[in-house]
Amino acid sequence: MSVRPPSNLGNASVSEVLFDALGHEILAEKASALGRAGERAATCLARLRAHDGADGQRPATDSRRRELLKDAAEAVYAFFIQRELCGLRRHDAVIRELGIPREVLARLGAK
Repeated sequence: MSVRPPSNLGNASVSEVLFDALGHEILAEKASALGRAGERAATCLARLRAHDGADGQRPATDSRRRELLKDAAEAVYAFFIQRELCGLRRHDAVIRELGIPREVLARLGAK
């Protein structure tokens, strides 16, 4: 849905209503994008965990694991960027909730 104000807008109250509708639509899209990014990050992290298995064995030469690690890092990075665009600057709670491994965070430049 797109909202375009009329060209002969003379009434301030109408423009405020249109602005609120547009602002509401923008916020809804931000929230939707944040949800999609979070789902993608959770999915990539789950794939990485499933590949590692219950015992957590990680062969150093496993190319599939390197690919999954790269995908997880990219998804988490995109999720963090989307969170910051929504004004959410602290990621500590999300890191704990999703159980993001240090190995993934290290690829993002975190220590």
